[in-house]
Amino acid sequence: MKKVLVFGWLGVILIGIACLFWYNDYVYSLPTPVPAGYVKVKTGQHIKLSKAVMPGNGKPLLLHFFNPDCPCSRFNIKHFKSLVTAYCDRANFVVVLMNNSKYTTTEVKEKFDLNVPVVDDASLATACGVYSTPQAAVIDARGNLYYRGNYNTTRYCTNTKTEFARIALTSLLNNQNPVRFDRLAVTAYGCSLPKCTR
Repeated sequence: MKKVLVFGWLGVILIGIACLFWYNDYVYSLPTPVPAGYVKVKTGQHIKLSKAVMPGNGKPLLLHFFNPDCPCSRFNIKHFKSLVTAYCDRANFVVVLMNNSKYTTTEVKEKFDLNVPVVDDASLATACGVYSTPQAAVIDARGNLYYRGNYNTTRYCTNTKTEFARIALTSLLNNQNPVRFDRLAVTAYGCSLPKCTR
């Protein structure tokens, strides 16, 4: 009887864990609700950026909208760092902290081992039309929005065919016209701003 009880409890625990994973995947598969008063920023629109963000060295810029408390942002950080490694000689990268009440930019740089500038400027999200994390905004060397959207269709960024930010950056660096991405690329998925916790 004792064995049956132990196995019964183990079964309940395993089913609970499976349900939790399923629920998290389900929640992530839903688009982030568009906030009231949201103003869409179109591709090609000029984005006013400070010299601290856009150094004016003739290179494009990838803004990475990030919140350490957002599970989706944490899943994405390894992929973002792989983009920095692959393109650091041809593009600029800046991490933009969202809902940054708990961490300083220095703490975020150290905690996530980031070797790119980290800024605490939530107004950049409005300027680029971003309302969730993680999101990427690729800006051309003239300061115009080339791409704004998701990194991938999967939260772990494992689908190489849907590496949207990488595809956009490669296209821009090869002087191609902006890629026409489908809805999965430009419909925000992740944690809602301003709290960025779910």
